[in-house]
Formats: sequence, C-alpha cells, structure tokens
Amino acid sequence: MIQSVSKHGMGRCFLTLLTISCLALRVISSSVAEDVSWELESPDERAALPSYQVIPAAPAASLTPSRVADRQSHISGEWYRSHGNHAGNRYSPLHQIHAGNIHRLEMAWTYHSKDGKGNIQCNPIAVDGIIYAPTVGHHVVAIEGLSGKEKWRFKPEGQPAFRGLTYWDKATDQVTRLLFNAGPWLYALDPRTGQPIEHFGEGGRIRTGHFRVAPAIHNDLIAIAGYEGDAFAYDLISGEKKWTFHTRPQPGEWGHETWSELESGANCWSGTALDAQRGIFYLTTGSPKPNFIGNRHLGDNLFSNCVIALDVKTGERIWHFQEIRHDIWDLDLPAPPILVSIKREGMQVEAVATVSKLGNTLLLDRVSGQPVFPFRLRKAPVSVLHGERTSAYQPDLQWPQPFARQHFHQGQLTNISPQARQAVLDQLEPDEMGVRSNTGWFAPFAAGSPTALFGIHGGAEWTGASFDPESGWLYVTSNELPWFPTVSRVPAQYGQTTEPDTLGRKIYESHCLSCHGLHREGQGVNPPLVMIGTRLKERDMRSLLQKGRNLMPAAVGLDQSATAALMDYLMYRDSDAMGIPESKLKGPVYTFNGYPKLLDHEGYPGCKPPWGTLNCVDLNTGILRWQVPLGEHAALTERGLSPTGTENFGGAMVTAGGLVFAAGTRDQKIWPLTKGLARSCGRIACHLEVTLHLPPMKSMESSSLSSRPRAGVNWEARREMPMWPSR
Repeated sequence: MIQSVSKHGMGRCFLTLLTISCLALRVISSSVAEDVSWELESPDERAALPSYQVIPAAPAASLTPSRVADRQSHISGEWYRSHGNHAGNRYSPLHQIHAGNIHRLEMAWTYHSKDGKGNIQCNPIAVDGIIYAPTVGHHVVAIEGLSGKEKWRFKPEGQPAFRGLTYWDKATDQVTRLLFNAGPWLYALDPRTGQPIEHFGEGGRIRTGHFRVAPAIHNDLIAIAGYEGDAFAYDLISGEKKWTFHTRPQPGEWGHETWSELESGANCWSGTALDAQRGIFYLTTGSPKPNFIGNRHLGDNLFSNCVIALDVKTGERIWHFQEIRHDIWDLDLPAPPILVSIKREGMQVEAVATVSKLGNTLLLDRVSGQPVFPFRLRKAPVSVLHGERTSAYQPDLQWPQPFARQHFHQGQLTNISPQARQAVLDQLEPDEMGVRSNTGWFAPFAAGSPTALFGIHGGAEWTGASFDPESGWLYVTSNELPWFPTVSRVPAQYGQTTEPDTLGRKIYESHCLSCHGLHREGQGVNPPLVMIGTRLKERDMRSLLQKGRNLMPAAVGLDQSATAALMDYLMYRDSDAMGIPESKLKGPVYTFNGYPKLLDHEGYPGCKPPWGTLNCVDLNTGILRWQVPLGEHAALTERGLSPTGTENFGGAMVTAGGLVFAAGTRDQKIWPLTKGLARSCGRIACHLEVTLHLPPMKSMESSSLSSRPRAGVNWEARREMPMWPSR
C-alpha cells in the first residue's frame, strides 16, 4: 500500500513493495468499475490480510545532507511571505521579546479597517517596517508597523489574499512586487504605492482560476496551487503560463487508474513551500469529494491527502506521499508543508514536514520523499454501504508520536459533569428510531447511523505548525472535539427538488421538517428519515409517534388518519415513482446531513478535555515533548475545572527569544509559552475582544507582534514599554 514514489528511485525493497501495490490497485480499480456498484464489501477477504504493513524509514545515510545555504534559507529577518518565508516555518530570529520581559508587553496601536466585519484567515506579511494584509471589505492595505497608520489601500475584483500573499524584490527586471489572489485573478502591485504593475498580464493581473494560498517565487517563475485542484506556474515578468500539474490525474496520466470515476477534491487550500536551492515546489492536498460518500470514486484517489514535490521549472512530479487512501472522513492534509533541518544519527539532514487533521506529523526526505520514521499502516474495517469500498490499510503511526486523539469511543466521553456525560450518552445510545451510533478507528459509515469521529476540524488545521531551526522542534496547535455526521441511502424515488403534494407531506412539514430536514435528510443530532422503513418497522414508528423517546417528544395532534398519511409519506407509498428506477442507476445514491458536532447539553464538546492543545514534537527523535491545553472557558474555570483548552484556528509562532506565541482560542487571548519546557508566561495583557483565525507574526522594524482578528475591524500590536528595541 505504499504510495510514495520518486522518479529518482527509493531503494530495492521500497520499489518492490510499490510495484506490488500498483499492480493490485489496477486490478481492483478495473473490477470495481464493472462489478461492485451494488455489492457489499467482503469482510472475509479483508480478514485474510496481514494486520499491519510498514513503509520502512529511509536509512540515515541515504537522507539528504544539510548545507549551510539550506539552514540560512530557513531564517528570514523579513516576514516576506505568509507563514514567514518560502520554508513556511513561522520562525522569527528576533530575540528582544523573551520570558524576562513578556509581562511588560502592552498595547502599541490598533488599526481599524473600517470596511465591514467577517472572517480573515490571512497571515500578514511585514517588510521594511510595513505590514501588508487584506481586510474584510476586500481591500489590500499597507500599514506602518511602528504607528499603525495606513499608507494605502487597493480594492481588487474579488476577495483578496484569502490565505496568503507574497512580497518579492528579487526579480530580474528589478521591479518589486506584492502578489496575491483575488477571485480567479493573480494580482501584482507596487508595494510602495498599491498600484497595479501595468505590464504584468492585463493591467497588473492574470486569470489563473481560484487559488487561496501565497504564491511561491523561484527566479522569474510564480508557482501557485489551485483551490479547485492542480498546480501551475506563470512567468513573473509577463504573466505567461508555463506549466500545469493535475492533482486529479486525467486520462492517460499516471495515477488516473486510482479513481473509478474522477470527481472533485484533491485540492490545495492551506499553503505551499519552496526549496529554492533545489528548485522543488511542495504542496499538500485535501480529501476527495464529496465528503463521507466515496462509492462514485473508488480507489486510492491520487493525489488526494498527499504531500507532492514538483520540479518548479517544469511541473514534473518528483515524488508524492499519501497519508490516507480513499479518504471518506474529510481528514485532509490541511496544513502547509514546512522545510526543516533535523538531526538523524549525528547528521544534519533536510526534510519536509506537514501536520494532519488526524494528528499525525509526516516527516519526509526533502529530495526522495522517503519517510524519516517508519510509517505504519493498519488493516482497516470494510464498508457496510452497498457499492462502497474502503481502503484495506490506513495510517496508524507510532513515530512521530501523534499529537491528537484519533478515534472516538465511549472511554472518551466527557467527564466535566454527570449531566454532560448523560447528555452525550443519550445521543450515542439507540436513538428514538432505534438506531445506535457508529464509532471506532476509521469506522466506515453505516446508512442511517450517525458516526462519532474526531478530525473534521483537526488535529491540525490550515494554520499548520511552526518550526524552531535551533532545536529541530515543531509546534502545532490542535483541536480535539467529536463530530456526528450521518450518511443515508437515497431511494430512486427521492429528489432534492421534488416532493409529493400529499397530505402525508403536509403533515411532515408541520410536525417533522424542523428537526429532520426539508427532504428527510436529518439535521444536527436529529437522524435522517430517508429510507427509515429499512431500519424500523411501521408498528414501531407508530409507537414512537405516540409515546416519543429520548430526544424526540410524542407527536401532538395526530389522529389515526393523519398518522396513516404520514406513514404513507415516510414509507414512499403516497407518491408515483419519481426519478430513475434503481435498476438503471449506476449504483446506490447517498446523502449526508452536514457537519453536526457531538456536544453536551451546554454546547461543550462531548469528549473529555483537553479540547484544544499546543504541542511540541521533536522532529529529531519523533518524541512528543510536551502537550498543554490551549485556551480556557471562563465559565468552566469558575466551576473549579482545570483549563480545558478550546477549539482554535490561530496557530503558533516560535522566536529566537525562547518563546512560542499561540493565538486563535475562543477566550480571545494570545498565549505565550517558553518553547523548551512549556512553562506558561501567562497571557498577553490586553483582551483581544475578537477571536483570531490566523497565526501571530513578528515585525523586525517595530519588533511588535501582529495578528488579524476575526471581526476584521482592528489589529492588535503590542510592544514592550518604555524600552522597546527598534531599528
């Protein structure tokens, strides 16, 4: 099941395993497309497989040796690209803020964009004392780092710099550019004036298709990754397109056979990295779509859930490495790749790292793509949906040690109070329809049964991790809360826009629709009623309407004739056959009820704390050095509970001053910790009054922290007073 392959080769044992995997995959794909659309997967065939497979770690001597130029490229005085630089490590070499003076930080200035409210997810950049970032009103602005005074603003066509922008002053034409996306356009502005560079494309922009992440620049090439899929390169001077790489391989391309049918997904939505010394462009990709429903795209679905290394000059694939095969759980690789230098057996070597929603850290050789640690795969459960086929193996990593819980079970139930525990149990135990929830490691979805799982918001999220080149330690923020989606079988008569105009439908609308959805699809923790007759007998349904059960109250005001009409509607007896007869369908059709969270009666996560953490992973050894709760719910702290951590979407930054700064918690604070032993330095003095959705950054000119808030109306910068170092 090895899916990492390099055009340069990876050793005899590795290539032999790969050949076996690819041959097996082709056989499975061809038979799947023809024969299994309506069949259930055989558990006997899966049971006969070995319990584990392991992709061996690369021998230390074969890893890419580190060079001085490599290590220097990881350290940037200027924050010229979102996430810091082309390495994406969010490391600041500034040391003026440290544990000895962090308590003296105070507000320096507040910037108001004054153009709306919303959710900004772009890590700002700072060069020569000027901060560049988007606003919620769809402007890009330049702000003086020392004063917070706006220098200029520019309004492009579309939402700009959704998750990144880049400042570049090394082009051969000696023109400095500020590059970012807006809608389907790539813009190039003069960072001094905010005006478009007219000779770039059409009046300072080129049409690229929608992308969300900061461009990477190599010589006079702009490399980007598309939100709808694929990666591209354009000429920095003229805007001419140079190459395209398909993240969903097209017919005739390598990897196309890993899809029974091409659908969507396998896109990059978090970020990219660039090894300028070697000319390698790295990107991470998300899961195949639609989420939770994979019977239309059977196979391993390359290049979804992958780290991909491309030759930046040609777009040729050098290697790829896939974490999850045929991901039906929305467990993307959500975070940007990070270029790292680490020590293995006394040698300094070059690698690329990324963190996953599952809570794994993928650490791969920079040039070959071989894993630095053994990558263990465990036999996974078979699907119980007609026409679906799960992958035989999924990742079950030992090293680096995972930083988040990876499957939900009853031992994970919340313990913050007996009432909270019971509220969650009431949802997990047989519901009012007699349906028991579905849990377990890589548990496949069961029609009509809610599945409790971790990971839809991480583990890691788009903000990813930061890396300390001094120690080789990685710092990653993580979420741990359970989700509760339900996949349901859609009958042939079911249509999203057509419902029978019958008495039973009218009764459903007045008594059931508010909980179970417009088309019986279910909402939140309320189960779907699609094909309820396959799960519950009619007499039991009638009893349930009369008496109620668990979360469902008894139906009031239904006489015998109204109940009969409702039964006819729920059992599809009151409508003519709509849609395509099942015999003519390619396979079963499924739907799902959105993304409900499994919460207690007060709205807190249904699992034991911590619900949000900051983690330190030693990439040299794979050891999880420490883990601490990140953020707190004040109401629970007042009840005497230890800080639980909160869901967070900010991320961390590490500095040469010995500190890690983490943001994005629901308590609206920035949390500084010492990077070695996770000793808390308290919290930044001022309450933010907003929830951040991006990592902090640090400006050299002002030596101040800067973050963008969720509300989008102000930025917070803090500096030590009265003795604040500046250049």
